[in-house]
Amino acid sequence: MKKIIETKNAPAPVGPYNQAIIANGMLYCSGQIAIIPETGELVMDNIEAETHQVMKNLKAILTEAGLTFENIVKCSVFVKDMNLYSRINAVYSEYFNDDTAPARELVEVANLPKFVNIEISFIAYV
Repeated sequence: MKKIIETKNAPAPVGPYNQAIIANGMLYCSGQIAIIPETGELVMDNIEAETHQVMKNLKAILTEAGLTFENIVKCSVFVKDMNLYSRINAVYSEYFNDDTAPARELVEVANLPKFVNIEISFIAYV
């Protein structure tokens, strides 16, 4: 059995998927990009602002599920340019400390939805 997690505080799905699903004690979050939920606008000023918006969207989904960043056990980070790695890490590390940081991969991809620079998804325990 699965439970759909949906919040207006994160971008609405633009296709046949949900923001997140709880199944078997785990929360599976769809990839989030830097869309401001209230306006639908993209944050593309710089990679730091873009990453912060992605993390805010992830936090909104976690909050709706009654969880925090500490519940995350795995993140998948997709970027358009590996040269942004250190700048993304600087922002990402503001949301996790060494004791709670999840497992993660960060991979460069050819393109992302809406031609953004970063997309992040996660798996968390409930």
